[in-house]
Amino acid sequence: MRHRWILAPLSVLYGLCLRIRHWLYDKAILPSHTMSVPTICVGNLAVGGTGKTPHTEYLIRMLSKQYTVAVLSRGYKRKTHGFVLADETSTAATIGDEPMQIHRKFPNVPVAVCANRLHGIKQLQKLVPHLQVVILDDALQHRALQCTHTILLTAADNLYVEDHLLPWGYLRDLPYRSLSAQTVIVTKCPQNMKPIDKRVIHNKLHLAPFQNLYFSHIEYEPIAEDIKHPLLVCGIANPQPLIDHIRKQCKRAQVMTFADHHHFTDKDIARIMQAAEHCDCVLTTEKDYERLLLTRLPEALGSKLQSIPIRVELDHPLTFKL
Repeated sequence: MRHRWILAPLSVLYGLCLRIRHWLYDKAILPSHTMSVPTICVGNLAVGGTGKTPHTEYLIRMLSKQYTVAVLSRGYKRKTHGFVLADETSTAATIGDEPMQIHRKFPNVPVAVCANRLHGIKQLQKLVPHLQVVILDDALQHRALQCTHTILLTAADNLYVEDHLLPWGYLRDLPYRSLSAQTVIVTKCPQNMKPIDKRVIHNKLHLAPFQNLYFSHIEYEPIAEDIKHPLLVCGIANPQPLIDHIRKQCKRAQVMTFADHHHFTDKDIARIMQAAEHCDCVLTTEKDYERLLLTRLPEALGSKLQSIPIRVELDHPLTFKL
């Protein structure tokens, strides 16, 4: 947005409120608790677009080989309240699109949603026998919980040290809160990132001695070779990497974008179906697919509607102690 700096005074007020809140927790005026089960927080300082869900999935793949793991999320934009444990009846409406994506990909891993993380963890401990690790998706700002290990994500093209607080910029928390993380991952990097570029970012971040730095890149599954003219439908915070991926393979690809976590209306579906008449198929992200399942589009398009699996890879194996 041009002239966004005009919003700077509002950012100052927002920052003051954040400082007061953190001071209350730092001085133990507001209580903060640790849990008997190890907890891993995956979070960011910005408002979306850093890849929390695929990095949560990375942790599931890594830890579930050795531990009994559960995932706890807020369940953004779900239509339910309180604690909900995912089961065979769950949808994006009951637990949120991202938790539903995780539940579908890892059906043997307990996935729950609860705005109150402390209550959610206690419920998981009651329901999951021999629970050993809880991964918390997007809990960095939940100061009532002191996590065993915190992982901070920041996008390579929008580092938190180069951003501003809302509404001037896209930070929802103060940059110094990066010091609460033992691990920092710079996400959405080029696949063959040069060492000099990593060094530049490392110097910009000014990490503390106890913090470990990693770089990750996105890997999308290639689309079928017979697809020449797809329609890409996506409602994510930063769709550009996916758009670039599709257009590298299909120069004639059409793109229809929506806001992050967009609720697809009948009018939206009508637009998509009209555009799909002239395309080979409709491609979408995994989390958009979960929300589209709640509409008439899957029945109308059948196998013509396809999601594009995503995963992240790190420049070296992630290690930490629980």
